[in-house]
Amino acid sequence: MVTITEKAAAKVQEIAEAEALIGQGLRLRVVGGGCAGFTYDLFFEDKPTDMDEQFEDKGVKLYVDPLSYQYLDGTEIDYVESTAGAGFKFVNPNTKSTCGCGSSFSA
Repeated sequence: MVTITEKAAAKVQEIAEAEALIGQGLRLRVVGGGCAGFTYDLFFEDKPTDMDEQFEDKGVKLYVDPLSYQYLDGTEIDYVESTAGAGFKFVNPNTKSTCGCGSSFSA
């Protein structure tokens, strides 16, 4: 299962409203790349495929393809703001290590 915090759900709603994407779900993917091996990819999508894992948490629809799900099961998506910047943070129990900047991971 993949979950989302209240703060992240509110930010997703804010972006969806600003970009006229109300009703779309959030696609989560793991793609090869980054200094640690994998990176996260997050974007809006109209509808899931027949093979996707589908979740809804705090009013946000989440779509995950089967390959990515093996790396994302148990992940919580948060939204953080700091002096260094702001963005979505993946709290993923499946990671073995992350790069220094936290943008990529290995599993």
